Amino acid sequence: MIPTAKLHDSAGLLTRFAVPLLLLVLAGWAVIEPPARWALLVLVPLLAIAVLDFFQTHHTLRRNYPLLARVRWIMEDLRPFARAYIVEGDLDGRPFNHDERALVYARAKGALDAHPFGTELDVYSDEYDWLAHSIAPNAAAPEQWRLRIGNDQCAQPYDSALLNISAMSFGALSANAIMALNNGARQGGFAHDTGEGGLSRHHRTFGGDLIWELGSGYFGACVEGGTFDAGRFAETASIDQVKMVEIKLSQGAKPGHGGVLPGAKVTAEIAEARGVTIGKDCISPPAHSAFSTPRGMIEWAAQLRELSGGKPVGIKLCIGQRHEFLAICKAMLETGITLDFVVIDGAEGGTGAAPVELSNSVGTPLREGLIFARNALVGTGLKDKVKLGASGKVHSGAGMAMNFALGADWCNAARGFMFALGCVQSMKCHTDTCPTGVATQDPTRQRGLVVPDKAARVASFQKHTLMGLREIVVAMGLDNPWQIAPHHLMQRLNSARSNPVDRIYSFLEPGALLADAHSTSLGRDWAMAQTGSFRPAAV
Repeated sequence: MIPTAKLHDSAGLLTRFAVPLLLLVLAGWAVIEPPARWALLVLVPLLAIAVLDFFQTHHTLRRNYPLLARVRWIMEDLRPFARAYIVEGDLDGRPFNHDERALVYARAKGALDAHPFGTELDVYSDEYDWLAHSIAPNAAAPEQWRLRIGNDQCAQPYDSALLNISAMSFGALSANAIMALNNGARQGGFAHDTGEGGLSRHHRTFGGDLIWELGSGYFGACVEGGTFDAGRFAETASIDQVKMVEIKLSQGAKPGHGGVLPGAKVTAEIAEARGVTIGKDCISPPAHSAFSTPRGMIEWAAQLRELSGGKPVGIKLCIGQRHEFLAICKAMLETGITLDFVVIDGAEGGTGAAPVELSNSVGTPLREGLIFARNALVGTGLKDKVKLGASGKVHSGAGMAMNFALGADWCNAARGFMFALGCVQSMKCHTDTCPTGVATQDPTRQRGLVVPDKAARVASFQKHTLMGLREIVVAMGLDNPWQIAPHHLMQRLNSARSNPVDRIYSFLEPGALLADAHSTSLGRDWAMAQTGSFRPAAV
């Protein structure tokens, strides 16, 4: 497709010559033979465009190569599709390659997901990590597991599935996509994170379990101007369908970045979900206004837990400056208030659009971020109380098992579930022209996404991915995925060497930061952490 602005540019010029063109076509139509008349209808407008290109002064290529230069625009638009379907190999595509997408599609459809003739990965390159299996597989392992989230300060703990739908807002996703995800979550008995865009009526249509995410805009729990409103929060948090509350501090795709939804895009449905005014700019600030210090954040989390009737409350973040997360751990120790969970989002995550500088150059990848968060919680003696979730390009049982090896208690997935809905990775999420109706508000495009059909696929993908996780647990001779340890995961250093990850990364012993922080790899960051400010203390 030719870009809209460029089409408008050409159309504006052509209107100046509409009457002469029409007269030329009519004159030619009268004097030439019928077979040539149809050629005239095509060639005359093309000739007019070529003349306009030759005399315009805005685009060099069009001026030097009239008409022909416009082919470049067409090729630019077709390039992603041509690469995906013609040029790329099975392992070349990004952010998800063909094989990764095919695995999700197969599991969503309940089709055969086996692969013939061995792995296509180069097992002597850094693209191959592996889990150590056992000579004595444990076929007696349970068919499935649940995780209780909620410590002794929580009155309504939640028994969570080990794979849930990660945060994706209504507005970023279509109404049909939200309903299909929630219906699938209900069918499969797992949870659906609302994203920071508020709890819409589409989230409630089918009654699937919800994790209500609160970002810095406090959508659905704010007054005019974006200030947190305790009364509105309590009203929504008391809904039985809401099982947990998640405070979003940052996300992998654009950590530390707010956003503005222009007023023109704030429809009645979006305004209803977010609790804002129709047609007015909807602002999500970079930072929270409900707190400004680690201690303040922990005290606010305790307030949310009380207002919700004792439901689990936690935080989601992409690890950035490490002393800040350690300051949160110090605040938990100092106040005696403990979060129920922490979700680590990796820099490789992201479902919508983000500034390229942030998505390409800011934020810690999931592996390093997860290990750091695990060390912080274990080192402060908090890991038994604070459950640790992992989110960032999760799409398979093997990926889940590797996250468990690094300290995760459960996993969330976003793009994997988008593929289950029918997403084809067209990279049009931010243009409102998603061809599969997943990431668009265009009703004609949404029509193609049939909610009952896609809901079944969402449930099927989650079910078969957990079956894949169980197969790995069985092959490793273990009783459950929480027994997968760092030494079970091998990482290649080069074509000739590999090591267990606990020989590559530092894994702290319980209480190590409290006993002797300076002797650990986090000593400097621990010294910089202070509960009265997110800024580093002088060391």
